[in-house]
Amino acid sequence: MSTTDWLKPLEHILNCPIQVTTKDVSEWKSFIEEADSVSNQGDSSNILTAGVWALKLNCLWFITEVDRNTLTVLEVSNNAINEKEKELISWTLQLTNKHKLHKLATSMSDSERLAMKLSEWIEKQLESDEPIYSLPDHLVAGSRFYQEMIPFLLITEQAGTKQASYLELEKLLKSFLSDDILLIPLKSQEWLIWGPLTLLKDADADLYDQSEEESVEDSLSSIALGLHEMLASEWLGECHLAVIHPVSPARAIIETTLTLRETINLGRKFHVGTNIHLPWKMQLERLLNAIPEMHRSKYLEQSLKRTDLFVEVEMLATLETFFSLDCNVSETAKKLYIHRNTLLYRLDKLKQETGLDVRLFRDAVLVKIILLLYKVTKRN
Repeated sequence: MSTTDWLKPLEHILNCPIQVTTKDVSEWKSFIEEADSVSNQGDSSNILTAGVWALKLNCLWFITEVDRNTLTVLEVSNNAINEKEKELISWTLQLTNKHKLHKLATSMSDSERLAMKLSEWIEKQLESDEPIYSLPDHLVAGSRFYQEMIPFLLITEQAGTKQASYLELEKLLKSFLSDDILLIPLKSQEWLIWGPLTLLKDADADLYDQSEEESVEDSLSSIALGLHEMLASEWLGECHLAVIHPVSPARAIIETTLTLRETINLGRKFHVGTNIHLPWKMQLERLLNAIPEMHRSKYLEQSLKRTDLFVEVEMLATLETFFSLDCNVSETAKKLYIHRNTLLYRLDKLKQETGLDVRLFRDAVLVKIILLLYKVTKRN
């Protein structure tokens, strides 16, 4: 039964208007801290379940449903109901939620039931001040969790993007990666994916005819690229994907989730338009992101006093291509479809107006830092 099915009858019984809104978990926790009273006062571990109510400024809020990181809540005037009615509404919501969860659990596959338990445990550890970093024994399904696997984090691009069920996404991933995958839903539109180590061997085999041996990073990048293309075309539309080196889920699932989330956050922040994010290419971005905003802005202001040449569209494209090709003049000219002399003219122009020659290592590093800081500082 949907909320709209019982909302009107409830308004009629209570003889007062009721509003239905949604809040994310962080909003609700902030609301709880400022509330005059809470039904589960003192039980901080149980404030995110259906039936919990909070009173603030003579307004009662009841949680009706919890969907990962989003809560559906009812808003009703405290003057409109008495204590018995409040207890009855809370009890009814708890009972309805238990029935819904039981019905959902009985329709789940074994893999989805395990995934939901893992998801709940991971989110609890991520929110804890003293997280447990190793999986508890009751969540370790056999020896596979102790073997190294390849972790990916998938986040959809927009809130309105079509969402697939767990089984739909699991089936799609198995067809592309392997039957031996582990899919864990985290926050809304966020999925933790573990693939088998054999994917690296398959990637190496596909590139066997290349003269140079493929590195692990190159193989992981190739796998992520193919996975993103498949997901973007077959299921999600635009999405973000991060991958890191193989680890054992049983021993490193929390650190892995944190690293993958940070990688995507840095990629979105510093490299808008890029959808595949690789942590081994984010060392400089991670360092710059740790610098306080005030210091970043001050340094950028001092660096850009002499010219706005850095932020011209043509110069930005030239420098970003130049850096992506390891400062190779010939390859950059080819990639930009310009004559080598045209590229040299642009670099000389930058040198004349800023005093920085990007063909020299020291100056190239400074320009790269300025470009990254400009992206994140001006966007904020």
